[in-house]
Amino acid sequence: MEIRPVLPLVLLLLSGCSGSEAGADAKEPAEPPRPDMDSPEFLRQIMSPAEADPDAARGVTVNEEGALDGYTLFAPLTSTKVYLVDNSGEVVHTWEADSAPGACVYLLDDGMLLRAGREDEDPHFNGGGIGGRIQKLAPDGTVAWHHGLADYDECQHHDLEPLPNGNVLVTVWERKSAEEAIAAGRDPRGVGKVGLWPDSVYELAPILPTGAEVVWEWHAWDHLVQDFDPEKPNYGVIADHPGRIDVNANFVPEEELSEEEKRAREELEKQMAAIGYGGGDVEEEEENDDGPPPHQWDKSGDWLHTNSVDYHPELDLIVLSTPELCELWVIDHSTTTEEAAGSTGGRWGRGGDLLWRWGNPVTYGAGDEDDRHLYYQHNPTWLLAAEDLRLLVFNNGGGRPDGNYSSVEELVLPFDPERGFLREPGEPFGPAEPAWSYSDPDTFFSAFISGAQRLPNGNTFVCSGTAGRLFELTPEKEIVWDFLNPLGGEVETPAHTPGAPKHALFRGTRLPADHPGVRAILR
Repeated sequence: MEIRPVLPLVLLLLSGCSGSEAGADAKEPAEPPRPDMDSPEFLRQIMSPAEADPDAARGVTVNEEGALDGYTLFAPLTSTKVYLVDNSGEVVHTWEADSAPGACVYLLDDGMLLRAGREDEDPHFNGGGIGGRIQKLAPDGTVAWHHGLADYDECQHHDLEPLPNGNVLVTVWERKSAEEAIAAGRDPRGVGKVGLWPDSVYELAPILPTGAEVVWEWHAWDHLVQDFDPEKPNYGVIADHPGRIDVNANFVPEEELSEEEKRAREELEKQMAAIGYGGGDVEEEEENDDGPPPHQWDKSGDWLHTNSVDYHPELDLIVLSTPELCELWVIDHSTTTEEAAGSTGGRWGRGGDLLWRWGNPVTYGAGDEDDRHLYYQHNPTWLLAAEDLRLLVFNNGGGRPDGNYSSVEELVLPFDPERGFLREPGEPFGPAEPAWSYSDPDTFFSAFISGAQRLPNGNTFVCSGTAGRLFELTPEKEIVWDFLNPLGGEVETPAHTPGAPKHALFRGTRLPADHPGVRAILR
């Protein structure tokens, strides 16, 4: 069974499905007015009934014994400000940045703020999570380091990850033309005029005050497999190559859709056009000697939409989240850049091929839709204090068979320190089920953005991003701190990125009172 691309509208909003490229090299389509993303009707589509309540009190609503003694860091998506608040919800420090966030923000041990900023002055890509500015800010907001990574060929988006050596991992879109995508074995019906934007991961060594050196890199495009065209590269049986990425994994041709799926797709096209994602400059083409025309519904180049990167320092492993395929991937950072482009070398001998993947085994021919676990997930993080290899992940949950609700899930990975990741031939990668999870459909659902964090006291901190809700719960799932963000809404969303409710948060971070960065700021 193949993945069906007919997803809920709200997922497509954030993934940035678009038929036009922003910037001087794109023809400007007429821009229909955006919907009111703070209207009750829209909010009910993207969050739980309780979180969508327009009369819900904002600020701290629960602050009980057992909550972490500390502070919370967050950057509203519709603001240029970054905030640090205490357990009573009072703002204790504010940074004023030069742009809206490109999603993530980190407080470093020296008190510097590492952030991704959104490049609005000269955009060449169009989608959710777009960034392009990588910065370190001093406590007074002074830019101590700036690196721009946004041009016609590539653009930083979504996440950064500070490394122990002072370098930074970044997720990057790289442009592949429609011709390049088809030459790699992508079904031409699944390629719009913008081509495809596969993801890369760069390790940047900062050069102060501006610039950076790429000292390591990994490209998804180097690790493809396809069973569409035997005359194209990387042709083979998908199930025989679990370490590679099927270049057609998230595409189903129109003629293979059911009537219900076709009607849903047509409705999505109308709704997307109403908010400026319909790609009005892309015209239908007739079939010619080169084969069938590009499939005009699949207009977004954002093929994988990698929305998170996290690093395991002891094992030198990187985990990535690709919500378009509903999978988590683990790759080997111990490789050289040359090894990362191939299938040999590195600590685990697999080069840059995927060492482990989880969430949707149909993508590598090891299961069907019934084996799927993840639904547009965000923010996998390594649980470094665990004796075995574990991840925490925010499973957004839009489109679940049993209804729309989010969950936070803890996974124990099938890993042996000597042999690496284990899997029975032909079977999906484990685990079969999470070791721990939390959900509450009536009060907790975020269709996109969001994240989760395991705290030093053993509690779990959750960001239900669309509502701007941050809460902390015990291992027994008792909520001991709950905060509904009252801040944001000063920045109007430009045309090259989807809108968001005014209080929405990509992520939040809970910091103990003795965190070195907190002490450096509040001393």
